[in-house]
Amino acid sequence: MHFSIEKEIFLKGLSRVQGIVEKKNTIPILSNVLLHADGSHLQITATDLEVGMQATYPASVTKPGRITVPAKKLFEIIKELPESEIFFTAKDNSWIEIRCGKSIFNIVGLSADEFPFFPSIEEDDFIVIESHKIKELIEKTVFSMSTDETKYNLNGIFIKIIEEDGTKKIRFVATDGHRLSLKDTPFEGIAAENLEKGVIFPKKGVIELRKMADEADGPIHLGFMDNNAVLKKNNSIIIMRIVDGEFPDYNRVIPKNNNLNSIIDRNNFLHALRRMSILSSEKSKGVKIDFKTDFLELSSSNPDLGDAREDLSAEYDGEDVSIGFNARYLIDILSSLDSEKICFSVKDQLSPGLIKSVSDNEYLAVIMPMRL
Repeated sequence: MHFSIEKEIFLKGLSRVQGIVEKKNTIPILSNVLLHADGSHLQITATDLEVGMQATYPASVTKPGRITVPAKKLFEIIKELPESEIFFTAKDNSWIEIRCGKSIFNIVGLSADEFPFFPSIEEDDFIVIESHKIKELIEKTVFSMSTDETKYNLNGIFIKIIEEDGTKKIRFVATDGHRLSLKDTPFEGIAAENLEKGVIFPKKGVIELRKMADEADGPIHLGFMDNNAVLKKNNSIIIMRIVDGEFPDYNRVIPKNNNLNSIIDRNNFLHALRRMSILSSEKSKGVKIDFKTDFLELSSSNPDLGDAREDLSAEYDGEDVSIGFNARYLIDILSSLDSEKICFSVKDQLSPGLIKSVSDNEYLAVIMPMRL
């Protein structure tokens, strides 16, 4: 196999798959990328058997072929080469020669025959969603995913097509048991059966989907094949194994009777929480919020550091109530929003709080209270 390719293009392709390549080295071939040169293109494929990605880039191919190369080392080599054309040659003994300018590297590869099969994709039943919509759906929910590996059904985002008031919407929901984020966006088209039931995309797949949505404007095509979700955009394909588990009934968690409503300037609230969290407990990050007529009183204390208190203007005329919350969770929620005002609804000190954007009625977040 022999091809030449511009450094910038090769580097972009290799950097894109670094997050997928298996780091633990349990199966050596999964630490490699598959390079397939044919016609006028180079195809780069990586997988960890849960999430796989394949992307195609322009290249000048003089001898077609396939080889796998250590992904991390190849990326590090290409990154440091001068801004020039790179000449890549795979020899019969799986050794690889890389030339650029006066630099020559010889590295050991592995046969492409050992690399896991990457299926060919048929786009018959794909639905189409704009990148900016996917990006917003992820950004407003991703921070609520669980990081506890034992709660595998919470280690991702639940995605479902719903219908409300005759309007179809695609819904993203994430929760870690302490907080929940939900975001809807209008959807047109015929939904796949999987999405009508609801599916859980794994955390790693969500991160790769976010990168795909970030790359450029344009539609993302979403379909399903066996127990996998398939996402395609321009020259890139992502295949991810759907999480095999039941997502909890999130509707039971969303408060229905929170009758104490405060309207707060989001930016002022966010910065006040950041200030209060400086002197909160390192472990719990607890901040006490006292809801009082026309203002909130925020306070935090740490026996080893001291305490802090701040009054924050708010539209509130309910009864006085004092509730503890994790400041970091509140900061994550507020940081994901771009509205000027938020509505913070509570019931009592033992019930979860409900946060909505005043300007976006398709978003909500639930946060559990904590004892301080």
